[in-house]
Amino acid sequence: MDQTLAQSGGWVEILRVPAALFGGVLRVRRFLFDHRLRPVLRVSVPVLSVGNVAVGGTGKTPMVVHLVRHLRARGLRVGVLARGYGRAAQGTQLNEEGAMLQARFPDLLQVQDRDRVRGALSLIDQGAQCIVLDDGFQHRRLFRELDVVLVDATRPFGLPAEKPGRPWVESVLPRGFLREPLSALSRAQSIVLTRTRQSAPETVRALEERLRGLAPGVPIAWTDHRATALWQDPSLPEPVEHLRGQRVDLVSGIGNPQAFEASVRALGMTLGEHRVFQDHHAYQSSDLEGLGANPVVTTAKDFPKLQACLGAAPWKPWVLDVELEWIQGQAEFEALLEPFERSASQDDHQSLHAGLHG
Repeated sequence: MDQTLAQSGGWVEILRVPAALFGGVLRVRRFLFDHRLRPVLRVSVPVLSVGNVAVGGTGKTPMVVHLVRHLRARGLRVGVLARGYGRAAQGTQLNEEGAMLQARFPDLLQVQDRDRVRGALSLIDQGAQCIVLDDGFQHRRLFRELDVVLVDATRPFGLPAEKPGRPWVESVLPRGFLREPLSALSRAQSIVLTRTRQSAPETVRALEERLRGLAPGVPIAWTDHRATALWQDPSLPEPVEHLRGQRVDLVSGIGNPQAFEASVRALGMTLGEHRVFQDHHAYQSSDLEGLGANPVVTTAKDFPKLQACLGAAPWKPWVLDVELEWIQGQAEFEALLEPFERSASQDDHQSLHAGLHG
């Protein structure tokens, strides 16, 4: 379906009619929030939002991991707030992204709630000094001090280019994959390009110029997703070269499976079968039948669900761990965090001071 929508002309252009209607509704909604005709609620601790403008995976979780690590290193109690897509299907407290964060940071405060204001208040009650709002750009009811928008350099507006060198489709759903018109980028305080090493430098520079026209004055950083380890047991990581030269099969239920394939190939593995499932897919044992002859590689996001349905299978998947790598713009990005960090630290100091004199 992605490739069909990426094409110009033909029957898909009929979808521009409902897309125009949807875009109109989104512009009205934005007007209401921008002019405070719909309520925007501010909570007592700083909120930092990580989001995007397109459907599909842009690499939000590695950015959330980076921010949690960065803020915790400065002594702040961080809470992560998310809607929790896919959680109901698993019948658990956390969805797969949440479980992955919990594995990395066992004492991390997390709340997943469709009502983000209620979720933020819950995190504050648990002692959070600052909140990272995961996938929050379109959620306007909760005020945030900083809006970080991620743009995947390999498919910046959700759809791949029809052919190399051809323009991307820049349309909202259902004609394209945009969640809202690109003019919404003007309300971001930071734009972070992800997977920049998977695109030609001239393509990324052209994208940056396009984004500067859409969001004048908004700083733009370049990042990539760097593979850090392969593991079957997270306490026993192997170097990323461990499966180099071997034929491997992939299993993934993520927003951008093509980027996962590119990462595996870049590490020198030969790609066999790739079983691609929808984002937040609830795995069944039948989904994995016939695998195991080759090493099976999956993502950290998919691992908890795969592990739950493998049962007595004679094989274990290998997890490819990735983290955010800054190419350019890190200093400017982290300068944006300083007031956020200072505000949280001052609130904590004032609370301590009040307690000493209470």
